[in-house]
Amino acid sequence: MTANDNENQILDQWSHRLAQALQLLDLDFDRELILDLAGESARSVTHAAAPITALMVGYAAGRAAGTSTATGSAGSKEASAAAVAQAADVAFRLCQDGADGGPSSKGWADTAQ
Repeated sequence: MTANDNENQILDQWSHRLAQALQLLDLDFDRELILDLAGESARSVTHAAAPITALMVGYAAGRAAGTSTATGSAGSKEASAAAVAQAADVAFRLCQDGADGGPSSKGWADTAQ
């Protein structure tokens, strides 16, 4: 899901404003990856899955990247990028099963939960 130049400019401005408002001043993310993931989940599951998927991937990535208890700061940008990529990969694989398949179709069976 590639955005055109006008959309890119609007998304850049919006992302910058939102990052400032949320005090995420050093936030750097792969916008195309998030847009592709949102588009795939919307197509594979339902339109409303797009924002839910993006939120959950971001949350999982934030947890995986970790926070230093000594400094209270997030891990390195490399660790954050790797955590996003790993969480997005899980979501992309789940999208292949659509709304009805995947690991959750069997409940918690065969998971590490």
